[in-house]
Amino acid sequence: QVQLVESGGGLVQAGGSLRLACAASGRTFSSYVMGWFRQVPGKEREFVARIRWTGRRTDYADSVRGRFTISGDNAKNTVYLQMNSLKPEDTAVYYCAAGVSYCPSNGCYVDSRDYDYWGQGTQVAVSS
Repeated sequence: QVQLVESGGGLVQAGGSLRLACAASGRTFSSYVMGWFRQVPGKEREFVARIRWTGRRTDYADSVRGRFTISGDNAKNTVYLQMNSLKPEDTAVYYCAAGVSYCPSNGCYVDSRDYDYWGQGTQVAVSS
């Protein structure tokens, strides 16, 4: 089992920045990839970014590329999402997720169903 706890959400004005953190505990060595997703009421959970622990390869949704940065700290078992130039449309509950299956394909781990463990979410609100 892997437990994930997100933090760092809040209210920010458009153009501002926030940094989310996801602390992992439990069988963290089994995680292959960590991802961030977001969800607004009435819509499906949307892929934001992912990072593979081996090689630190990162990938982003088109809507956040160039504004958000995902990074990981092995020593702290923590993944971060630095969000800059925030827009009102970034308002959502942000979830951290962990996947344990090896899958190097670009098509892997962009779907929420690919992930095995989830945090409880943290609210991000961007005012205009």
